[in-house]
Amino acid sequence: MTRFNRLHLILLSMLLTTAFITPDAASQTSPSQPQSTAASLTYPQTKKVDQTDDYFGTKVADPYRWLEDDTSAATAKWVEEENKVTFGYLEKIPYRQQIKTRLEKIFNYAKYSAPFKKKEYTFFYKNDGLQNQSVLYIQKGNAAPEVLIDPNSWSADGTVRLAAFEVSADAKYAGYGISKSGSDWQEYKVMDLASRKILDDQLQWVKVSGLAWQGAGFYYSRYDAPAQGTELSSKNENHKVYYHKVGTAQRTDELVYEDKQHPQRFHFAGVTEDERFTILSIYDGGTGKKGTAVYVRDAKKKEKTFKPVIETFDDNFNIVDNDGDKLIASTDRNAPNSRIVQIDPDKPDEKNWTEILPEKSEPIDGIATAGKKLFITYMKDVSHRVDVYDYTGKRENEIALPAIGTVSGFGGVRGDAEVFYTFTSFTFPLAIYSYNLKTKTSTLFRKSDVAFNPEDFETKQVFYPSKDGTKIPMFIVHKKGLKLDGQNPTRLYGYGGFNVSLNPYFSALRIGWLEQGGVFAMANLRGGGEYGEKWHEAGTKLNKQNVFDDFIAAAEWLKTNKYTSTEKLAIEGGSNGGLLVGAVMTQRPELFKAALPAVGVMDMLRFHKFTIGWNWKPDYGSSENADEFKALYAYSPLHNLKPGTAYPATLITTADHDDRVVPAHSFKFAAALQEKHKGSNPVLIRIETKSGHGSSSTAKQIEEMADVYAFLFQVLGVVPQYQ
Repeated sequence: MTRFNRLHLILLSMLLTTAFITPDAASQTSPSQPQSTAASLTYPQTKKVDQTDDYFGTKVADPYRWLEDDTSAATAKWVEEENKVTFGYLEKIPYRQQIKTRLEKIFNYAKYSAPFKKKEYTFFYKNDGLQNQSVLYIQKGNAAPEVLIDPNSWSADGTVRLAAFEVSADAKYAGYGISKSGSDWQEYKVMDLASRKILDDQLQWVKVSGLAWQGAGFYYSRYDAPAQGTELSSKNENHKVYYHKVGTAQRTDELVYEDKQHPQRFHFAGVTEDERFTILSIYDGGTGKKGTAVYVRDAKKKEKTFKPVIETFDDNFNIVDNDGDKLIASTDRNAPNSRIVQIDPDKPDEKNWTEILPEKSEPIDGIATAGKKLFITYMKDVSHRVDVYDYTGKRENEIALPAIGTVSGFGGVRGDAEVFYTFTSFTFPLAIYSYNLKTKTSTLFRKSDVAFNPEDFETKQVFYPSKDGTKIPMFIVHKKGLKLDGQNPTRLYGYGGFNVSLNPYFSALRIGWLEQGGVFAMANLRGGGEYGEKWHEAGTKLNKQNVFDDFIAAAEWLKTNKYTSTEKLAIEGGSNGGLLVGAVMTQRPELFKAALPAVGVMDMLRFHKFTIGWNWKPDYGSSENADEFKALYAYSPLHNLKPGTAYPATLITTADHDDRVVPAHSFKFAAALQEKHKGSNPVLIRIETKSGHGSSSTAKQIEEMADVYAFLFQVLGVVPQYQ
């Protein structure tokens, strides 16, 4: 993977509300299983305040506004009271500990990353099984691998993680990032690789950043230090690019770029492999624009300022590499499925571009470079295939993959003769392959040794009609020999946003659900990237209702085709997928028995007022626009809960250190749901501590999923069977 693609992934993972949930659990139906009811629960009495806002003449009450202050003593007390109710409920489920024990056993196998190289060194990550954080290893030549960085030694509870790692071109230094308790804030440090000595360099308040080496230092992006006590909730503005020279104090870092006139823009600096070009990429999501502006400066010409290559923000551009004095870029300009072009930075006008790879019917889902080859990953009905091209666009071959599934990797440098990639699918644990560029052949390098038989399960893909007739793909995974009698406990998972594709992927924890007879369904909704930019745009802004219609249609298809029934069906999603679950459970509460909205965006009128939420306007729109306000208000989960309605059994999950989708979204939604829900189903919120936008450690991941499964088994009337 090139450093530019890494920057692109950083943007996806940190600016968007990312699809990160790993759906997992277990089950056998038992109609006589008793279920706890909401009637037996006493929810905290949540105070209300007299707060009303006026949106274009529409008065909107916000009585739980005070819960937005996640640092106040009142909010802390409310969190404590809610967790007491939730964990009191969970602790009474008799098989809760058995579930956790089983998940630990399934998860306890060695997990490796694909190796990556720099000069004489090879690096890889390994987790022995239940380590809270994966360990980074270094190997020099054919010597035995040694531990380079073990994040598990950084904290007693394992919630401090290694968040970034980049090696300088000469392999003398490595820069790396540290994140605490799941926060998006990072601290950067520098290591001398030969001596393994940690240098005195300490860079703070790094967020939404790459780490791009050039010469004796590297570029990075940061904010000014937030006011004390506001680290998790401050509105992130004025993103700046700095250059840090190794061995100097942060206060002396060179300010490379800032834009005081546009405080809600993101700025990244990347460097071509030969260190000739510095690439400045700018994103302007705060004004609702989805594209990228690109500026460059040429070290060969000793340029001191950046010159424009792409000045508008209407289309996406990702610089892949340079070929001499030309830049190679992927773009969706006039190509919703993306294409590859060559741009002369001295003559950047589009009429001077050379098209290397034209748009195809299959969208590009990944680009990597190594050995002066382009490795292009295409998406075909939500599965991958990979073609290899030279830099002129000449196709050399297709890389044979072992099955239908998901591939990643292939990145390297121009002198590489070998690259590594990974492959996975729903019942295919991650396998690492080595690809020889000369022989054009792949060899299995390493595979996971897991304690289950993949042949016990099967995966199928179906295409079902949505409300408007659009065909939506959906994967369904279950044990072989499943009876289609409508009695199978089923988890329906979705995301539908930010051009993020839900590809087939393996989850060890999911096996605990499948081995008990459960069904897992994953719907590939509009708003994602499965079929290119048109598919994405069909689920954004005024079209967002399409996403919810697609998800509702998936549930109805599963019921019609006898996979499950209302009493056995749960819906789940995280982040933007949490919004999905919240919207659908308020629109069709009678359609599902259970709902699992995780770290969701629940207040669609105020999401842009917290941390980097303003950057989601390209997908959601804004309540500051009259037409977009109407659309947002029509589906905003918080604002569409109706008094006296019986809602599905609900377990909301969030975390106290989520500084991407702040917990206030879930807090306010939980308070309103408990107030207005009048059915017999429990409606609870589980608030994790020292975690962020996803579990901060292996232990916390397993604990949370065990609680999610225990909740599901209880409300779906299931007794898991363990030996």
